[in-house]
Amino acid sequence: MGWLNLKIIHLCLEKRRSPTTRWVHTTKGKKIMYETVWILNPISEKAKNLSKAVDIPVAVAQILVNRGIDQPDRAHGFLHGKLSDLHDPFLMNGMRDAVRRIRKAISGQEKILIIGDYDVDGILSVVTLSQALKSLGGSVDFFIPDRLREGYGLKERYVDLAEQKCASVVISVDCGVKAVAFVEKARHRGIDVIITDHHQPGSSIPKALAVLNPSIPNSGYPFKRLAGIGVVFKLVQALFDGRPESSQLPHYLKLVSIGTVADIAELKDENRIFVKLGLQGLEDVKNIGLRTLMDSCGIRNRNVTVGDVGFRIGPRINAAGRLGMTDLAVRLFFSDSPQEVDEITHRLDTLNSQRQKIEEKVFNQAKNMIERRSLNERYKLLILGCEEWHRGVIGIVASKIKDVYYRPVILFSYQDDKALGSGRSISDFSLIECLDENKDVFHNYGGHTMAVGCELARESMPNFKARINNFVRSQITEEQLKRKIRIDAKIDFADIGMDIHDILSSLSPFGLGNPKPLFLTENVEVVAPPKKIQGKHSKFLVQQNGKIFESLGWRKGSWADEIWAGDRIDMVYSLMISDYLGVEKLTLSIEDMKRI
Repeated sequence: MGWLNLKIIHLCLEKRRSPTTRWVHTTKGKKIMYETVWILNPISEKAKNLSKAVDIPVAVAQILVNRGIDQPDRAHGFLHGKLSDLHDPFLMNGMRDAVRRIRKAISGQEKILIIGDYDVDGILSVVTLSQALKSLGGSVDFFIPDRLREGYGLKERYVDLAEQKCASVVISVDCGVKAVAFVEKARHRGIDVIITDHHQPGSSIPKALAVLNPSIPNSGYPFKRLAGIGVVFKLVQALFDGRPESSQLPHYLKLVSIGTVADIAELKDENRIFVKLGLQGLEDVKNIGLRTLMDSCGIRNRNVTVGDVGFRIGPRINAAGRLGMTDLAVRLFFSDSPQEVDEITHRLDTLNSQRQKIEEKVFNQAKNMIERRSLNERYKLLILGCEEWHRGVIGIVASKIKDVYYRPVILFSYQDDKALGSGRSISDFSLIECLDENKDVFHNYGGHTMAVGCELARESMPNFKARINNFVRSQITEEQLKRKIRIDAKIDFADIGMDIHDILSSLSPFGLGNPKPLFLTENVEVVAPPKKIQGKHSKFLVQQNGKIFESLGWRKGSWADEIWAGDRIDMVYSLMISDYLGVEKLTLSIEDMKRI
C-alpha cells in the first residue's frame, strides 16, 4: 500500500530552502500581498512509538502527533472514543449543587426558567435542556433575548421577567458568566440562579447557586473547551445519572453535535465524541422539525458531515437569530405539526438567503473601505464601522475579512449613540485578552480567544481605536501575520488511492483542532485551462507522471486568471470524495500553491 510508504520530509526554515511562499493577488487593480509559511515536520520517534503501541500506520500516527496526540491512551480514545469514555460530570465544581436544586424544583413543581443566547449554540442549548427537564417532569419555560433589540447577555432587568413567569429557578445557557448584577438582584428576590456557560469570565464570578463553566479558574473539569451546549449536556448527563432516562443520552447528542460544530469548538476530547456520535445519530432522526430541516438542506438518508452542519444546518438556524426571529428556530424543534415545521423551514430558508445577501453587501463595503485606505498595510488589527451594517451579520463578515487579510478584525454597527461590535481573530492572538486590557471603554463585552462581542459609546470609538492599535503594535509580530499551513506529509500522485481515504476516515470528523490532513506534492503540471466556478471558486486538472486529478480551489477564483495550462506548481491540498452519477472519485481540495 502506497500510504504506508509515504515519504515524509522536513522543510527547513533556512534561507537556502525556505518554506515561505509569496503570492500576489490582484483585486480591482490593487495588489494584496500576503505571505504563507508551509511547515512540514519529519516523522518523529513519538510517531514511530505510537504506531507500534496502537497498531496504526506510522503516517497516521504522525498526523495524530501533529495534533498533539502522542500517548497511546489518548490516541486510542481519539480513534475509538465512545459515550462511556466521557468525563464524570460531577468533576465540574458546582454540579452537585445544581443537580440537587433542579431535582428539588422538579419534585416540588417549581417553575424553571431557561435563558439562552440567540446563536445556534444558545438556541439548541435551550431546546436540549428544556426537553431533558420536561422528560424528568419539570415545569419549564424559556426566554431568548432578541439579538437586535436586547443584545447579548443576562441583563439585570430579566429578573423582572423571571418574576412575571413565577420562576423560582433560573438556568442560563451559553451566557451568564459575567452576569454579576443579574445574580445579585435575583438573590434579593429569592430566585436561585444556575449559570451554565463556556465563555471567559470577568474580574469576578457571579455569586450564583452554581456556576458550571469549565473555563473559570478552579472549575475542576479536565476539558476546558466545551461549547455552551456541551456544558448543558454535562448537566443533563448528571441529572440523568442513575435514572432510566440515561439511556436517552445518545438522542441528545444529535443537537449537541450541531451546536458544537456551529460554535466552532475544538474537535478534541469530549467534543470529538459528541460530534462523532451525534453525526452518526443524524442518520436516523425522529424529531420532525430537525428531519424537515435536513430535508431542506438535501442531507437526509446519507452520512452527515461537519461541513453539512457548518454550511447548511447551522446557517439556517443562525439566520433566525441574526435577523431577530429566534422564536422560529426554537418552535421548529418543539412543534409536532408537519404543516407548521414545513412553514418554519421555508421561512428559515428565506431568512438564510436574505442573510447571505446582506452579508455579501457588508463584506464588499468593508473590503472596499480597507483597500481604498490601504488599512491592511497600516494596521495589524482592522477596526471598521458603518451605520448601514446589519448588526446580525458583522460577526460572519469579520471572519471573512480576517481570512482575506489574515489579521484580527472587529466590525461595528453604529446605532444612534452606540457602537455594537463583533470580532474574529487569527490563531496566534487572543482577542478576548486584547479587550480585557481595554475593558474600561466598554459598556459590556465578552467572548473567547477567537471571537468577541462588545458594546461601547460611539463617541468613544476614536479612543478605542487608538488604544487597541497601540496595544497590538507590541503584541502582534510580523511573523504572527503570516499564514501558517501545517502539512502532514509529502506524497506523489502515485501514492494516492481510495485506500488513503479509507484510512483517513478513521480520523474524522474534521474541524478546529483536528483539521483535514494536508499533503504536499511538488512539480505538478496544470494540464487544462483553469475555470472559474460561481465567480469565486476555481477548478482545473493537474497531473504528475501521467496520473491526473481534478483539483478545486474553494474561494480562490482569482487563480483561474493567474495560472495557465502547462504551468508547473507545488501544491498543498486535502483529499475529498466527489460523487457523480453514483460513481465516487478522489478530488484534490487545494489549500495553497506556488508556481515553480
